[in-house]
Amino acid sequence: MKKNILIEKKLWKWANDLFPICRSITGEGTRYSLFYIKNILPKLKIFQIKSGTKVFDWKIPDEWLIKNAYIMNSKGKKIIDFKENNLHVLGYSTPINKTITYAKLEKHLYSLPKFPSAIPYVTSYYERRWGFCVSHKQKLKLKKEKKPLRILIDSKLFKGYMNYGELIIKGKSKKEIFISTYICHPSLANNEISGPIVTTALAEWVNNLKNNYYTYRIVFIPETIGSITYISKNLKKLKKEVQAAFNITCVGDNKSFSYLESKFKKTLSDRSALKAYETLKIKFKKYSFLNDRGSDERQYSSPGVDLPICSMMRTKYGEYKEYHTSKDNLSFISPKGLSGGYEVIKTAIEILELNKKYIASNKCEPQFSKRNLKSTLGGSILNKDYKMLSNILSYADGKNDVIELSNILKENIFLIDKSIKTLLKFKLLKVVK
Repeated sequence: MKKNILIEKKLWKWANDLFPICRSITGEGTRYSLFYIKNILPKLKIFQIKSGTKVFDWKIPDEWLIKNAYIMNSKGKKIIDFKENNLHVLGYSTPINKTITYAKLEKHLYSLPKFPSAIPYVTSYYERRWGFCVSHKQKLKLKKEKKPLRILIDSKLFKGYMNYGELIIKGKSKKEIFISTYICHPSLANNEISGPIVTTALAEWVNNLKNNYYTYRIVFIPETIGSITYISKNLKKLKKEVQAAFNITCVGDNKSFSYLESKFKKTLSDRSALKAYETLKIKFKKYSFLNDRGSDERQYSSPGVDLPICSMMRTKYGEYKEYHTSKDNLSFISPKGLSGGYEVIKTAIEILELNKKYIASNKCEPQFSKRNLKSTLGGSILNKDYKMLSNILSYADGKNDVIELSNILKENIFLIDKSIKTLLKFKLLKVVK
């Protein structure tokens, strides 16, 4: 319990530190966030890719810098102020500084009539526009202004860089577990500061593992353009080494758990994810890749890439009213929600680490009693531990891995792993290489 509280405090501090930053797919906010994470994970490497660089069918856009923005009425009062909420400016908005009527301003305003108190998150990365995102209540207030309004967007688009972070944690094997999260959203909590926070905690935990079998490849990228760029530079290595992969997003609220299966449905990633939910006795909503994808799993699962990636989430993106609005704030997530997201993915990784294939060392059942693994008394009384050991040996045929043994025996996978360690100690099992 004490350990959980410490994790919650740590995650919540990171959330409060990173939430206010104005991030985008390029720019100072993203770089600051990466360097913040690097202070926690010193071996994180931060890469920069020049604007205009071609990555498959895309090009890295110009870098965007935003300093200030507001809409001011004729009395000098700021009705809309970027410094109060960084969602108020259309993402990647071009600069403007003029006085115009509401009639001319209206087509540059974005609001949600069905959610009138929320500011929407809207972007225009690949076409030059300017605009403001406002609550519908604010829009109606602006509409009442009869005199011209002063509008300012102090922004700049220029040939700069897109940045991303990569951390490699080596294991005994070159085989990899790939973890990806994105760092391009401004002040949005569940989607998306929760992903980088939980991923940072997972990386910190993996870094402290002793004798981890897998090598871990962990990336912090801008969504879509970042994953496309990363794939373009690492495709050969990813296809060769990645055994399981997770896209980490929307892991901070305390409302529900959800799971988006991989395109292939029965990968090692899917099996470990489902086993983690089962082991922790967590009810979750299942989503399909075919109908429900929408994050970076689209790129990692595209033809010719085909990574075995799935997503383990709290409330899935697009499935809650507050999604991509100012209401997805620090009140929407919680320390408990973040630690719950962390715990279920951590459990899936623990399952991957113990998941091997074994084969019994002997023909026929070994004599358990001479190893003090079973009573020498015969009859109808059977020791439960002996039964578990016997069942494991019966199904350890070199084809069933530990996840499958858990499914067959209908036993907790960590209890099975404990029994396997006993059998290995007495050389009754062998690892299949």
